[in-house]
Amino acid sequence: PAMEEVRAFIRTVAPTNETVLVFGETGTGKEVVARQIHAQSQRAARPFVAMNAACVPRELFESELFGHKRGAFTGAQNDRAGLFREADGGTLFIDELAELPLESQAKLLRAIETKSIRPVGDSGETEVDVRIVAATNRDLWTETQAGRFREDLYFRLQVFPVLIRPLRERLADIEPLTLHLLARLG
Repeated sequence: PAMEEVRAFIRTVAPTNETVLVFGETGTGKEVVARQIHAQSQRAARPFVAMNAACVPRELFESELFGHKRGAFTGAQNDRAGLFREADGGTLFIDELAELPLESQAKLLRAIETKSIRPVGDSGETEVDVRIVAATNRDLWTETQAGRFREDLYFRLQVFPVLIRPLRERLADIEPLTLHLLARLG
C-alpha cells in the first residue's frame, strides 16, 4: 500500500515539468523513484543524469554542475559541459542534496529560476531545459533553520515533495518484494 501511494505520486508528477524533492533514508529507493518520474515523463527520450553531491569535492561543485571553460582554473585543460548541459531536455537527479555547499546552493537556485547556467570562466550564460529531481536523507527544514540550507532553495525544490518510507514502516511490502526477488533469482 505504501508503494502504491508512491506509484500514484509518480503518475501525478511525471507529466509536469516541476521540481520534485524526494525524502527518505538511505536505501529506500529515492533514485528509483527519480528514474521512474523521468521514464514516465515527456522527457523520457532525453538524458537522465544522476549526481551524488556527497561524492563531489566541495571546490568542484560549480564545475560539476555548470561546466567550465578551458583555463578557468588550474587543471582545467579542456572545456567541460557540466551536468546541466548533459541533462539538457531531460532530468537532472541530485542525490544527497543537503551536501551542497551554501554558495553552490545559491547558484543552483539561480539556474532553476532562470533556466540558464554560467560555466566557470565563461562570460555568458547558456540556456538549459532541465527538470530537477533532488533527494535527501536529511530533514531539510531543520537544515534550513540551522543555516546549513538556503530557505529559498528549499521552497523552490519542494514543489512536489514525497517521502519514501523505509521497509520497516511498510511491513506489508515484505512478502511481495520477497516473491519478486525469488522469481528474479529463479
